[in-house]
Amino acid sequence: LQLVESGGGLVQPGGSLRLSCAASGFTLAIGWFRQAPGKEREGVSVISNSDGSTYYADSVKGRFTISRDNAKNTVYLQMNSLKPEDTAVYYCAASMRLTWKFMRVYEYTYWGQGSQVTVSA
Repeated sequence: LQLVESGGGLVQPGGSLRLSCAASGFTLAIGWFRQAPGKEREGVSVISNSDGSTYYADSVKGRFTISRDNAKNTVYLQMNSLKPEDTAVYYCAASMRLTWKFMRVYEYTYWGQGSQVTVSA
């Protein structure tokens, strides 16, 4: 399974960006994670490939929206009202574990290449 990310970039506080993750095969779920300098990688949001259920980290609820296009086998992360603390490298990842909704890094086997998101004035 391969995951190819696109999107990201530099945006001012309060702005928006959209990340895309194209998958080459089947998974139970695809999630977005991020890692800021000097910090551990953390789960941001995840979506089920079966029923479309979604989960979000508290820090992004109400600002980020995860969605999928089954025809394109692509998952998106729409990020609105971005804050400087959202600055990080964002990774999409795929899980085949039934506990995917907890967004534990070690339960995600396949990873995209990472996309830099920088929120700065």
